[in-house]
Amino acid sequence: MKKPKNTDEYIASFEKETQKLLNQVRTTIQKVAPEATEVISYSMPAFKLNGILVWFAAHTKHIGFYPKASAIESFKKELSIYKTSKGAVQFPLNKTLPLGLITKIVLFRVKENFLKSKIKSK
Repeated sequence: MKKPKNTDEYIASFEKETQKLLNQVRTTIQKVAPEATEVISYSMPAFKLNGILVWFAAHTKHIGFYPKASAIESFKKELSIYKTSKGAVQFPLNKTLPLGLITKIVLFRVKENFLKSKIKSK
């Protein structure tokens, strides 16, 4: 897959069912952080607000959600039913997306980036 120019192009490159899941993640993030801007970073859709909030991507068997290591650690208990790594979580394509959990993680990241930007501006 060539590097997408924007999130629409990225999502359109997948099958309809995967597109539906990617759009659910995208819409959830937009509702939680309406002031965030969409960007392509590392060839994946991402949202930026005082720095990158989260990335997300489609894979063969899962939707990858990349909220940075601090969020994975903070939500370790809720994420324990999913495969995780230091900065990523895998949501299987054959299961309902945990949109409520994604909402909580994005809110956490908005607050975290806001606090970091306040510290840097001092």
